[in-house]
Amino acid sequence: MHRVFVYGSLKRGQPNYPYMTDRSNGKAEFLGTAVTVQKYPLVIATKYNLVFLLNLPGQGKRVHGEIYKVDEKMLKYLDWFEKVPTMYQRTAVELEVKMVDKMADKEEKLSPGSIMEAFVYSTTTYEPDWPSLPTYDNYDCNGDHGLKFVLREDRK
Repeated sequence: MHRVFVYGSLKRGQPNYPYMTDRSNGKAEFLGTAVTVQKYPLVIATKYNLVFLLNLPGQGKRVHGEIYKVDEKMLKYLDWFEKVPTMYQRTAVELEVKMVDKMADKEEKLSPGSIMEAFVYSTTTYEPDWPSLPTYDNYDCNGDHGLKFVLREDRK
């Protein structure tokens, strides 16, 4: 089993969350919420208003998201979904646990304030102007940024 940190459209209540709960993709168990220990630029870019975590540690803001325990099948699915290695890369990130789900596997031994490591998907390449875009600490497709997320099946 692997731990994965999601910060964008795969979070609960976001447009791509159903992929996390589709058992045909593999198993994903919600463990809790966390924030990155380091700052990273979390930006909304492209004509589809996609959310990207730029792998520029020390810039931007501490990013809030969700921690999942996933099996090998789901990890491979997420790699495919995130277009690893062309669009995103999967790397390890340090997280500060904020909230632990009461139903989470007790073997995980997570507690608020503890530091843990998980995989995160960050951009492999990006446009030169992306680091100068507004950064966010917590993505919501319905946020006050006013940028409508375009689902994969609606992109032309």
